Amino acid sequence: MKDALGHAAVIGNELALAFDDGDDVFLALDLLRRGCPCAACQGEPDALGRVLRPVQKIGPRGFELLRFEVVGGYALQLWWADGHSTGIYSFDYLRTLSQLA
Repeated sequence: MKDALGHAAVIGNELALAFDDGDDVFLALDLLRRGCPCAACQGEPDALGRVLRPVQKIGPRGFELLRFEVVGGYALQLWWADGHSTGIYSFDYLRTLSQLA
């Protein structure tokens, strides 16, 4: 399976991901937090389909990753030190983020 995650670890200020297909991805924690895909961070469509992006207010500990957990074999959920934890980052999204860095 292409997206199977073999291993993940926080190394310094990055999240290192090793996928079973041999792909290694390194993501800066600040990039991950600013790219949080949850509706509170990215917005969600209203009844007319308009998406209003909220202003992200990330606290002083907002870039400190406390823990992460695999969700359903396709994503990671991240828990940040400022209490934010609603983002579910699909493995495809994480690979896309790594190409932006």
